[in-house]
Amino acid sequence: MIISRTPYRISFFGGGTDYPDWYRKHGGAVLATAIDKYCYITSRFRPPFFDNKYRIVWSKIENCNVIDEIAHPSVREILRYLKMERGVEIHHVGDLPARSGMGSSSSFTVGLLHAIHALKGYMPTKAQLAKESIYLEQDVLKETVGSQDQVMAAHGGFNYVQFHPNGEISVQPVILSAERIAELNDHLMLFYTGIKRTAATVAVSYVNDMEAKRRQLRIMKDLVEESISILNSSRDITSFGELMHEAWEAKRSLSTRVSNSHVDEIYEKAFAAGAIGGKLTGAGGGGFMLLFVPPGRQKQVRETLKMLIHVPFKFEYTGSQIIYFNHEEDYSKIEEEMAGQQIIVPRELTAVIGGMKKNGKKVQSCLVAT
Repeated sequence: MIISRTPYRISFFGGGTDYPDWYRKHGGAVLATAIDKYCYITSRFRPPFFDNKYRIVWSKIENCNVIDEIAHPSVREILRYLKMERGVEIHHVGDLPARSGMGSSSSFTVGLLHAIHALKGYMPTKAQLAKESIYLEQDVLKETVGSQDQVMAAHGGFNYVQFHPNGEISVQPVILSAERIAELNDHLMLFYTGIKRTAATVAVSYVNDMEAKRRQLRIMKDLVEESISILNSSRDITSFGELMHEAWEAKRSLSTRVSNSHVDEIYEKAFAAGAIGGKLTGAGGGGFMLLFVPPGRQKQVRETLKMLIHVPFKFEYTGSQIIYFNHEEDYSKIEEEMAGQQIIVPRELTAVIGGMKKNGKKVQSCLVAT
C-alpha cells in the first residue's frame, strides 16, 4: 500500500503568465508558495478476489473492470499513461474543498502520479512529476490550465518559478531569513468565499486571447521581480501587501469573470477593516481569498468576515511525498492463473436460487460462503 501527500499552493504574483500560450512567446514568472494543507492519495494493487478490477473512491465511488470505464479523467489517463495492467484501488481525501483556487486538481494529478509510480516500484523526481502532470493536464486532458500548480505541488516550498519560451521551467527557492519568512506568513490570512468554480471556466475568458491582455500580463510579470526585491530588502513588509493590491487590480482587468459582486464586497469589507492587499488564490471567480493584514488588525478583519471560514496556514517545503509504503501480499501469480481460467461471476444468493428452480420444482441447495 502507498499513501502520497501533496500540498496545495498559494500564488502571490504572476498568475496568468504561466499559461503556455503566453510564456511560449513572452516568457512568464510567478512567486508562489506551497502550504501545509494537503491532498492524500491511498493506492494499492486490488486483490483479485473481487468482481471488479478498479475501485476509485473520490466524491463518487467507481467500480470498473476496464480503464476506459473510469469516469474520473485524471485517474483514467494516469493509469493509461503508466500502463497499469493490474487492478488498483485508489482513495482520495483532501484538507480543502475542490474547485476552490488552491491548485487542488493539479495536486491530485501530481499525488496520484507519485503514488502509482511508487506502486510500480519507481521513484520519480520532483521535476519529472511536474513535467508529466503538465503533459497530462494540458496535452492529454486538454484542460485550460497553467503550469504553476503542478510545479508547486511537486516541489513544495516558497519559490520564484520562471517559464521560458523554449518550454523549460526553472524553480528557484526564495532565500530569506527565517524571521522575514515568519513576518510574511504572519501578515497573511486565508478565507473561503464559499463559491465553488472550475478554474477553466474562468481562465478561458482571457486565455483564448492573451495577446489582447499583453499590457496587464507584462505588469503582472514585472510585479514578481518587484515583490522579491521588497522581501530581500529592509523595506517595511507592508509594501508587499500594497503590491498585492496592485496585482489584484491588474488581474481583475483581464476578464469580468475574474471577480464578481460577492468577491468585491468581501474585499472591500476586509480593506475597511484593515487589510492592505489581497487576491483570489486561483484563476478567479471564487474559492479562497488571500489577504495581507498587519497582525494588529487581524482580529478586526476576522470579526468583519465572520460569515466566512478562516483557514490558518503555514508555508510548506517538502512538496509531494510518499508518507507510507508497505509491501502487501503479492497476488500477481494468482492473477496470472486466474487469467487462464473460467471463473464463476459473483452474484447474489437470490439469483442463484432463482436459477436452480426448474419447472416449478424446488431444488435444495447448500452454498458455501467464501
